[in-house]
Order: sequence, then structure tokens, then C-alpha cells
Amino acid sequence: MATHFYSFSPIPAKPITQTIHNKSILLPNPRISTPRHRNNFVASSSSSSTFRASISPAATSVAVDGPATSTKPSKSLPFRVGHGFDLHRLEPGYPLIIGGINIPHDRGCEAHSDGDVLLHCVVDAILGALGLPDIGQIFPDSDPKWKGAASSVFIKEAVRLMHEAGYEIGNLDATLILQRPKLSPHKEAIKANLSELLGADPSVVNLKAKTHERVDSLGENRSIAAHTVVLLMRK
Repeated sequence: MATHFYSFSPIPAKPITQTIHNKSILLPNPRISTPRHRNNFVASSSSSSTFRASISPAATSVAVDGPATSTKPSKSLPFRVGHGFDLHRLEPGYPLIIGGINIPHDRGCEAHSDGDVLLHCVVDAILGALGLPDIGQIFPDSDPKWKGAASSVFIKEAVRLMHEAGYEIGNLDATLILQRPKLSPHKEAIKANLSELLGADPSVVNLKAKTHERVDSLGENRSIAAHTVVLLMRK
């Protein structure tokens, strides 16, 4: 019995005949699954004659009795998920800016830019979902032009790249971790500003705040951290 191995894709909608080396073979019905093990396929007849046809892995299309069929995998996904994380030391003499809102506190984030831990985290989540380098590579702290820069600049660039790639915010969930100050009085202002920067409806932007139960630098009010998960949807 003949054995057939195929590596090119997509499989035609119905059996068709292809001629190779002056011999005709019948491609299988797509409803019949065939094992995919290698890049060459072999067809053997009941006689002693055997023939091979090789398809290069680098090929971008295969002509089968008609127009070329693309075998290049599509990179256009219906949605993408990204995770972001950021942490900054809290030191006296710096403003505490979270989500673009200045929060009254005796300490702020020591950073090259304004140290907005939430916006940095959101930027990294969007860049991660798009498969792009992280915020530190795109906006390196070794570049003096970012010294003291407002983090809204970074998030606007991330949003631009998101739209350029053909995506929009599906939803975003962020968690801030800090022992002090309490963020309850500021959460709505932070959420509203973040939604505006993202160009997203506030209903798809969620913000949570937790303490660190007085454990390590976060619990001792020596640092602040944030986690963000973002879902990007194809427009």
C-alpha cells in the first residue's frame, strides 16, 4: 500500500492531480488526516518504481495545477496578551506620581524619568503583547533626553505602536503594590487619566491596590511595584 507524507499547507479543498517527473499523483481528501513528519514526501506504487519530490523549507509558495498558494504563516492574530512589571525605590525629595497623578506623600520614586511605576508597567505590557523590546530598550535611562520626562510620553508611543500594528485595547487589569499611602481616594482619578492616555473606555480599564503586609522593601515603604495584564484585540 502506498504511503504519503506531505509538509506543505494549506491542503486543497478537494483531491486534485499534480504531475511530478511525468508521473501523476492524487493528493488526499482534506478530511483524511495524514501524518506530518518531514519536509519531503514519498509516493510508492505497487511496482518497483519510486519517485521523490522535494519541497524546500524556505519556499514561500507551491504551484499546484493553478495559481501559487502561499505557505507563509500569518502573523496577524485575533488578539494578543501582554504582562508588565515595574518596581521603584521610594526616596525622600521625589514626587510620587502614579498613573500621571501626583499623590501626596513624603517619598517618591527615584528614577531617570518621573518614575511613574504604573505607566511604565502598562507600557511594558503593551510592548510585550506586540512582541516588541521593553521600555528600557526603547527609552534607555542612559539617554539624557529622557531625564525627568513625563511617562505619558512613553505610553503615547506604546499606544501609537499598538494602533500601527492594527490593535486596540480589549481590556487592562493593573495591580499596584505599596504599603503607604492609601490609594483609595485617588483610584478614580488614576483610572480616568490612564483610560484617557490609552484612548480606552474606562469600563475596560481596571485598577487594584494592595499592601505588602509589612514584608520586605514594599511592606517597609521603601519601594513600590505594579503588575499589568493587557489584552489587545485586532481592529
